[in-house]
Amino acid sequence: MPKITIIGAGGYVFPLTLIRDILSFPALQESHFSLMDINPEGVKRTYGHAQRLIEAHKLPATVDATTDLRKSLEGADFVIITFQVGGIEAYEHDVEIPRKYGLDQTVGDTLGPGGVFRGMRTAAALDPIVATMHEVCPDALIIQYANPMAINCWYSSDAGIKTVGLCHSVQGTSQMLARRMGLEDGTWTFKCAGINHQAWFIEFKHRGRDVLPLLRKTMNDYAAAARAAHAEGNISDELYGGGGEQVRTAIMNLTGYFQTESSHHASEYLPYFRHTPEEVAEWLPERWDYYQICKHHDFEGLMRRAEELARTELEPSHEYGAYIVESMTTHTPRVIYGNVPNTGMITNLMPGCSVEVPCLVDAQGIQPTYVGDLPPACAGVNAGSVAVQHCAVRAAQTGDRDLLYAAVALDKYTGAMLSLDTIHKMVDEMLEAEAQWLPQFER
Repeated sequence: MPKITIIGAGGYVFPLTLIRDILSFPALQESHFSLMDINPEGVKRTYGHAQRLIEAHKLPATVDATTDLRKSLEGADFVIITFQVGGIEAYEHDVEIPRKYGLDQTVGDTLGPGGVFRGMRTAAALDPIVATMHEVCPDALIIQYANPMAINCWYSSDAGIKTVGLCHSVQGTSQMLARRMGLEDGTWTFKCAGINHQAWFIEFKHRGRDVLPLLRKTMNDYAAAARAAHAEGNISDELYGGGGEQVRTAIMNLTGYFQTESSHHASEYLPYFRHTPEEVAEWLPERWDYYQICKHHDFEGLMRRAEELARTELEPSHEYGAYIVESMTTHTPRVIYGNVPNTGMITNLMPGCSVEVPCLVDAQGIQPTYVGDLPPACAGVNAGSVAVQHCAVRAAQTGDRDLLYAAVALDKYTGAMLSLDTIHKMVDEMLEAEAQWLPQFER
């Protein structure tokens, strides 16, 4: 049975969700889980929940908890990464310093100054993990759940470790689109490809028939209804999530294809939507600020949710992680969407960058499938993001501050708002504020 190491296991709910998902498969119910975190109290809490889950269902699975990285990684088959380096303290710097300069990031964990700096912190934490894996579990697979997904996956793949990054935006968006089009479950299929948080539904079929024209009409009608409701003062996310997906619909009208990440998140990746508070409100009438959400988390509610997971019936969520473990362990073939190195799957994106494509999973591991050229406008949008990621990965690898400045400056939203001198000043301020998590940039 596999040994599954979870690094960042001190989180309140997600690590336990992954454990529950894995134990939902009978073939994996003898697995050993090694929970590792630098926070002893957090990992102890997750260990207690995991033990209750195992005992409640009378399973033969075993679990240990440790702050010792090497001990946790020894003999691991799968290494699941779920941490956020620096926690809410570092995240505050990622979003509040750019806001002083006029950059209002709605999430700030993928591109822009927030995403780049989160990537630098994560890279510094990945260094000892990768080095230890080469020594004690060189054939293990990293299953990366931490953002910025593309930067993190590119970094560990370049270091010679098998890596797949997982996000639920493909599953979530495909279900939303099918629901909007009124398609019954089990009657529709799709093909999606691009990069994380900017992958494109290049095919969507209902009972084998192309419904991309219906998709475009449906989403334009939905966005128009949201604009009309907003004009009358009665829009809400309950009726028109993400402002009726006006941002994603505009991007679809630009490229021809709908993309995977939410309108709130997508608005900070491009230069068209966030110049002023008034413009933001036009596109996204209901403000959504993920930093504030995290800052005011109901931790008692999260604890109750963790207790609930430990008590309820075993069934997998829509996260792909458990399916990968089961497929590789039992030789059961499946298709998942994963973030992997671009070794020719998307032919008009940079070789070696991190791409999100359909992947076959079985006993042979993760096998990405060939896509070919993306539609030109889709590839053009992705290429700008890849440029940021490329500079960020090289900056993390070398400690080159000029590449760090370039990574932030090449971000489209940042470049639309700030001069190069201002970007340089902002990056210097962020470097100073986050120095404790960025050893690669020590002078």
